[in-house]
Formats: sequence, structure tokens, C-alpha cells
Amino acid sequence: MNENEFDVIVVGGGAAGLNAALVLARSRRRVVVVDAGEPRNRFTAHMHGFLTRDGFDPAELLRIGRDEVRGYGATILEGRAITATGSAGAFEVMVETAASETREAETRTLKGRRIVIATGLRDELPPIDGLQEQWGRGAVACPYCDGWEARDSRVVVIAASARASHQAELMRQLSDDVTIVGRVTAELETETLRGFAARGIRVGENDVVRVERIDETRERPLRLTLDDGSTLEADAVFTGGALVPNDELLRQLGAETVAGPMGEWTASDPTGLTSVPGVWVAGNSANAGALVIVAAASGLTAATVINYDLVQDDIAQALEFQALRPPALRP
Repeated sequence: MNENEFDVIVVGGGAAGLNAALVLARSRRRVVVVDAGEPRNRFTAHMHGFLTRDGFDPAELLRIGRDEVRGYGATILEGRAITATGSAGAFEVMVETAASETREAETRTLKGRRIVIATGLRDELPPIDGLQEQWGRGAVACPYCDGWEARDSRVVVIAASARASHQAELMRQLSDDVTIVGRVTAELETETLRGFAARGIRVGENDVVRVERIDETRERPLRLTLDDGSTLEADAVFTGGALVPNDELLRQLGAETVAGPMGEWTASDPTGLTSVPGVWVAGNSANAGALVIVAAASGLTAATVINYDLVQDDIAQALEFQALRPPALRP
């Protein structure tokens, strides 16, 4: 193989992609990881729910992961995959590589026998002034990732969709001061609202139009301005907009999608295999709700199946080559 030919091309260098590359490289597969350097959790300094790494800096996890992957001979290519074509055994991925101190940006075409797509998803936040600036700081999405840090504090859930009721219900387990606001609350089922009342969760039907930090020298509190001019103070804000899969390459390859609770997602089996032979998904590309530890595990699962798939391919090629040899040269 030349420098652009690989057994497996992994697109996405987060926990899922790196763990897939680690397992494949340890099986002596020639692997490249294409990473654009934009993980979904780049806005936060801590991750949680990952045994032995609770509270760890996610950027540091990826740095260590890259070093481990390189240690087994895999290649980390900083750049953005822009097209993917081909079929099992003969995929091509065009990559725009990033410029560095030693080399200029360039376009490379990688060839691979199999592909793992681990490009994840992006959060399209509600159009609220100041929310993006506070994202990952005082404003977050996941009660399992950041709920403990907001325990016993003033929690406001901004209801961008009906799914926000789930956030409010979960946060009530951690704080007895929970408010959910937004016009979406008027659309909630009566039973949900009755549950809020029984648990002491306050409901406001005005939309939030601005989120700002009262004192930039402190993490808390935040001030929320409502569309009627009134304000709320919160120590923690939970919200979330649309979850949008970064699935451009999967669509180019013709992968089927399926409707689910998080929206339309790439269809895959429990190992991550898509409807396209030779193409696997891992991490949030496979499961919109996967936390970091789940994403990493899905990368491992996909890698073990891919390696065995390649083993069978290698056997078939060896048998074919043997059949073409003259009888006198066969073992």
C-alpha cells in the first residue's frame, strides 16, 4: 500500500473514531483517522459518567487517545473529509488537509477497503441572544453530564421543544428549585403538567429572548430576559435545540436513514453496520444519545467486526490467488 491506501478510513477523531482506530491498529490494520478538530463537546472543560475519567478534560482525553493510536502505527490526518465514494474494498475519501507550520493545505484522496463514519452531530441552538456564548458554561443540555454540578441550585430549563420536559423532570431529582419556561410548555400534555405541579416544578409560558452572565468573573448566576421584559436568575440553564447529524458523507454513500426520537438518523445494526456494505457508523453517528463512554464503546464494537470482516476478505483473496497458481507451485 502507498501512503494514501488503507485498510480502514475512520472519519471523525472523537472518542468513537479513536477507539475504533486503536482496536484496528492493534490488529495490525493500516488505519487513518481524518479529524476536522470540531468535537461536539469542545465547548466544555469537563466530561462526566466515564469511569476513571469523571471530570476529565475532553480535549485532554482526545490528545491522549491520538498518542495511543499513533503508538500502534495508525495515521492521524488533520483535515476535513468532503466527499466519499465507492464500494466495499474500493472506497475513496477526498480530504482537505489543514495547513501547518511545515506544510500547506492540500487535497488528498484516500483509498480504503472499509470506512467508519464517526462525525457525530451538532447542536442547533434556539435563536436566543447570548445563548451560544454561554453554551458549555452555564448553559448545557445533558442532566447526566452536568446535572450533579447544578444540584441544590436554581435551575431554569428553556423549553425549545417538548423534549425539554424530560430535562426538567430529571433535574428535579437534583434540585428542588426548577423552572421550565417557553411557549412550548403550552403544548405539553396535561399529564406532564400535572406531574410538574406534583413535583413543584414551576412553569412559565414566556419565551426567553436573552441569556447573559451577571458577573463575568463568576460562573454563576445567569440572567434570563423573557419576551415580556421580565427576568429570571439561574445558577444553571438546561436547554437544547435540534440535534443535526453530520451525515453528509453517509448520504453521499447512499446510507439509509430511519426516523427516531432524536430525528432522522442513519440506520445501522448493533455493530454499527449501515445499509451500505463496508460502511460502519460509531458514536453519535450511530446513536444520538450516546455519551462519551458509550461512543468509545461503539467504536470498539465496530472495529472488532470490521477486522473480522477484513480477515474473511483476506482469506477469500488468498484462496483466489492460490487457485490461479500453477498446480506445480501450489502447496
